[in-house]
Amino acid sequence: MAIIMSFILLAYRSFIRRIIKEKNAQYEAEVQYQKKLVLENIRAQEEERKRIAVMIHDDIGNRLNILSLWLNNLDTKGDELIKKNINTQMSSLIDSARSISHSLYPVNLESVGLVLYIEELIANLAGRINISLNVSPKFQKKEIFAEVQLYRIIQEFTTNVLKHSEATRVWIYIKDHSTHLAVVISDNGKSFEYEEVKKGMGIKNIESRIKSMNAAHKWKNVLGQGSRLIIKIPYNNEFSDQISISG
Repeated sequence: MAIIMSFILLAYRSFIRRIIKEKNAQYEAEVQYQKKLVLENIRAQEEERKRIAVMIHDDIGNRLNILSLWLNNLDTKGDELIKKNINTQMSSLIDSARSISHSLYPVNLESVGLVLYIEELIANLAGRINISLNVSPKFQKKEIFAEVQLYRIIQEFTTNVLKHSEATRVWIYIKDHSTHLAVVISDNGKSFEYEEVKKGMGIKNIESRIKSMNAAHKWKNVLGQGSRLIIKIPYNNEFSDQISISG
């Protein structure tokens, strides 16, 4: 009887372990499916943004430039004031078209690369905040989707800094490692309590883009001393849930 009971108990335990294993496998499959849906959704959004941005940049922007050149050659019979006003409005429209295009999608990033595009962002913000960029000499061009997401993250981080942190400096570090790309963005502002702002659009936009790359990240904030965002992007698009982030 004891042998029979022991056998039944062992069989029951084996059955329970199998059920738990199957449940875990189902859960993992569901998690991976949800990640895939999120990634596909973000990629679709980026493609639509790119389509609209290119249309504004290449079509509307070029048409405005041609119209501006035509107006410059137009004989206004000495009425320079009219000509000046038209040129001013055209220049404003051209700048607006470029701004809208750039905000939708970094159209020229594919041709100039991530580093030069970040340097352009830094130059544009030079009058408002001091930003330093440190890139590993070994840095290699990444897949365009990842580069766009990284640029957007840096852009969102600096926008939040300018709006809320009262910082005077921002540091950006980009370094290639053997298994992953490490990106660290930090500032010397007043920082924030993560739990209080994690539902805000700025943080949610940053973290959704990080998730779209299946990357790991960590916030290191010290009130009154600044914020730091550490991101590790795997080259094989896979990271263990137990990945550690230090620094």
